[in-house]
Amino acid sequence: MNQKVNSRREAIKSKLRSAEFDLLIIGGGITGAGIALDAALRGMKVALVEKGDFASGTSSHSTKLIHGGLRYLKQLEFRLVSEVGRERTILHQLAPHLVLPEKMLLPIVNGGTFGKASTYLGLWLYDLLAGVRPADKKQMLSAAECLALAPLLKKEGLLAGGLYAEYRTDDARLTLEVLKPAMRHGAVCLNYTSFVQFHEQKGTLDGATCRDELTEEAYKIKAAYVVNATGPWVDELREKARALTGKRLFLSKGVHVVLSQLRFPLRQAVYFEVPGGRMMFAIPRHRCTYLGTTDTPFKGDLNHVWAKPADVEYILAGANFMFPSLRLGRGDVESTWAGLRPLIYEKGETVGETSRKDEIFIAANGLISMAGGKLTGYRKMAERVVDILVKKFKKEHGKKFGPCRTAHEPLAERPFRDSAEVTAFEKNLQREFPSLATETHLIPSLVEAFGRNAANILAGANNSSLLQSELDFCFANEMVVKPLDFLVRRTGHLYFDIARAEAEKDAVLEAFSHRFGWSEKQQSSERAAVEKAICRTKVHDC
Repeated sequence: MNQKVNSRREAIKSKLRSAEFDLLIIGGGITGAGIALDAALRGMKVALVEKGDFASGTSSHSTKLIHGGLRYLKQLEFRLVSEVGRERTILHQLAPHLVLPEKMLLPIVNGGTFGKASTYLGLWLYDLLAGVRPADKKQMLSAAECLALAPLLKKEGLLAGGLYAEYRTDDARLTLEVLKPAMRHGAVCLNYTSFVQFHEQKGTLDGATCRDELTEEAYKIKAAYVVNATGPWVDELREKARALTGKRLFLSKGVHVVLSQLRFPLRQAVYFEVPGGRMMFAIPRHRCTYLGTTDTPFKGDLNHVWAKPADVEYILAGANFMFPSLRLGRGDVESTWAGLRPLIYEKGETVGETSRKDEIFIAANGLISMAGGKLTGYRKMAERVVDILVKKFKKEHGKKFGPCRTAHEPLAERPFRDSAEVTAFEKNLQREFPSLATETHLIPSLVEAFGRNAANILAGANNSSLLQSELDFCFANEMVVKPLDFLVRRTGHLYFDIARAEAEKDAVLEAFSHRFGWSEKQQSSERAAVEKAICRTKVHDC
């Protein structure tokens, strides 16, 4: 490994080995990141480890929406709808470049679950519970107005529609943008660092042995409390702590497919019902439209979750039902992704009926496990965990920490005030870099991913290529270790511009090899990993 890069990682490991932390968080997805930020802002000494890359599990495989969950009204989960609905506005204010307003169209069709009256009532209640701003409140539309927004909708049986407010994001980028301020406030975070075993003193956890997955070095991290924020792996860690009692997880697989806007030209996000009563999203995102999702029980290898042909066929069938003129087929799919929802098992309920609520499990030895939940609710989930820790510190250690501050702390170091400032910033970049503005999606994509740092990346492209400038930024600022960290979780190219990912893979591999001083064996291994990921993303037999 390159000496400079190695020394940076070694410095972080040295802190993890030598310091005594208030809190060790195992898991570097959005849940762990949110807890790290909340705890660090309150003054706790925080360590966080992630066995893969940050956000490499569920937190890079969601529907990529910050949404209130209209479907949860049907399950009478009013508290959940109210909480996550209000969180949408907070998260947009914290990161307006990354949490983007996205109006959602709900078609009302003859014979569907949603009628005009029930849709009006549901959207009215949704707005009320979620505290929606007046400008974003629901609108009821005629069939003609629905078709004006989404001309490809099935005309037969279309009665009317409802338009309501949601937000679109990039889940992996959001996780990174939550981790960055946590680290600025003192949290010590390291990816590719796996959990090995817990340590106890007199029946109480006081840390864990962890292993650097790059060097295979194991070391102990000492902490007053340990939080298990491992998503689908929560029960696995509970079992290792001899704390797997009571409720368990129930895992559901969600698959999404991506098509070119040339094949599925869509400008209006649509939330629609498919035969059988399930709901599906069709969401425009720059050069693409993506569709999802499935919701099927999963009992396989948690480390290898891929879309299967049957998953893709199911989604395409749903899309063809609502957008019949498209006649979509497998050959139209550019890419896919699949992730796991860590749901809390409820006896007698189907996967679709199982609640998306979160729950905290506290073991006799002190392990605190956060289970379930939604991307949108990460901040409140973190607040609940850290509130418990604050009480424990006061009672058991006599230490005092303050209240939650995350609702008012922007995520970016140089934040935008609002969406209008983001738009103005993008327009300035288009004027400043006209040669790169010819691809209309390029500059908005960069700003969504990197915020104000997009200007530095574009400026760097004057001296090299845009790819090299993106790589240089990620090497310097975002703890990338492997090519897929860059292609999937820093840029999203593998999912949303797979042709670009394939065209750039050799240059990306070469840049990583040079940066980290890989041996021929490492080069071969990383190339195989990238090629397999591309193959799996295309739902080929790899």
